[in-house]
Amino acid sequence: MTALAEDAGVELLAAHERVVARLFRPGDATPGGRSRTETVMNRVLALPPETIPDHAQRIVKDFGDRHAHILELLADNAALVRGSDAAPISEDLSIVLGAVFTAEFAVEGAALCNPSAIAHPDQGGLEAGQLRVLVSVRSIGESHLSSIQFCEAVIGPGRTWSFLPRATPLRLPTIAAGLWTKGHFLQALERHGQVSELVRSVGQALPDTFHGNDVEDALQKLPKPLLQLPGARGELDVIWTMANSEYRATFPEDSEVTARVLMPVADQERMGMEDARFVAFHDDETDDYRATYTAYDGVSATSRLITTTDFRTFAVHRLTGGPTRAKGMALFPRPVGGELLALGRGDAESISLSRSFDGLHWAAEELVYPPSSLWEVVQSGNCGPPIETPAGWLVLTHGVGPMRVYSIGAIVLDRDDPALVRAVLAEPLLVPEGADRTGYVPDVVYSCGGIVHDGTLWIPHGVGDDRIRVASVPLGELFAAMTWLDGTDPSVEQK
Repeated sequence: MTALAEDAGVELLAAHERVVARLFRPGDATPGGRSRTETVMNRVLALPPETIPDHAQRIVKDFGDRHAHILELLADNAALVRGSDAAPISEDLSIVLGAVFTAEFAVEGAALCNPSAIAHPDQGGLEAGQLRVLVSVRSIGESHLSSIQFCEAVIGPGRTWSFLPRATPLRLPTIAAGLWTKGHFLQALERHGQVSELVRSVGQALPDTFHGNDVEDALQKLPKPLLQLPGARGELDVIWTMANSEYRATFPEDSEVTARVLMPVADQERMGMEDARFVAFHDDETDDYRATYTAYDGVSATSRLITTTDFRTFAVHRLTGGPTRAKGMALFPRPVGGELLALGRGDAESISLSRSFDGLHWAAEELVYPPSSLWEVVQSGNCGPPIETPAGWLVLTHGVGPMRVYSIGAIVLDRDDPALVRAVLAEPLLVPEGADRTGYVPDVVYSCGGIVHDGTLWIPHGVGDDRIRVASVPLGELFAAMTWLDGTDPSVEQK
């Protein structure tokens, strides 16, 4: 099978040296194990004092160039394990103790895949015909834990794509409580099966908008008999977990976007943040960037939302509604007919459309495109947000066929009524061939979002869930190869 899209001859590989430093507590990662924090801490505190300066110096020498602000990081971890009421210790001892309770994590130690491309907010310093692109990527590390990173690229001049160097050392954000509306919070609890008198009373004690940590104040105001009801403790745990499922991640001002890493925080995503689909969103009141992503808790996958205006501060939201209880939602870049729209695959095998008035709660899905050809007979879904063109909403699709081969295809939806399919590409745009059949997961090409520049569709895509390559096709050629269901002439002037 000859694919229509042409490979750009560029590749982005996982870099094992891209690491972050995280709190490490011995024993916590072992199923059924017990924390050994106090025992290990006491061993460190019992070391001969005269040896501590040399240990501290060696630690800083070995790891100082791998992490920004290493002294502050180790001191913070030492303080976390010692507690707020512990007696002061020397800086050197704090470095050693903090290092014992710190571990490096290679965020892309296993793989790098599933990119999503948007026009970069900074288009300065380019030649004529060039476009700077910001690409989100799924990084897979130890224990298959996924996180979200960013890289940059330049398209042009002409039909060329160049990845730019990525910054190091990597930076993690400061996490703060997210902002809820009371209606969305109670709706999320209801969808979770929590509709008790305790939940109703918590709702009455909350203001119309609040931060997640304000829930603790509301709980303190409840009558004690309510807190003593059978099952109250379990409900309180659910309420508290729900409150903390919205959060705000802010990176240091001196960090570069390609050094920033979004790692799991909320309970829904504790085993991974996967396949972000970013879009530049515009309406009469808002200009920001939004992404749906797959949150995995080790048992089930759900869709969640990221919003940002500057790619330094990210608000991370819980979504509600049937379509969000599955992976792979993709947002339209603007309202259509006064509604926010998203594509999904709630039935696990067909592309569907859902609607929302606030971007947080999503109504039941409408079937848009069921799989029909052999190459997509197992399932079909989107490969990123719809791209608006004069001919309609261009949607990259993925299809799964014999031998669980993932290929990339395309359909076009009506601009005014995206529930209507205007055109279908009978054969895939891109298929795993030759060396691209191998990888962490063989026989897979997959994208989370393409971009159009100067009349050409660019498709950055994961190969084998292992590495990233790029392909392109002129829109005119793509549209001419499609079957237009309404008989429209595909030779439409493209912008």
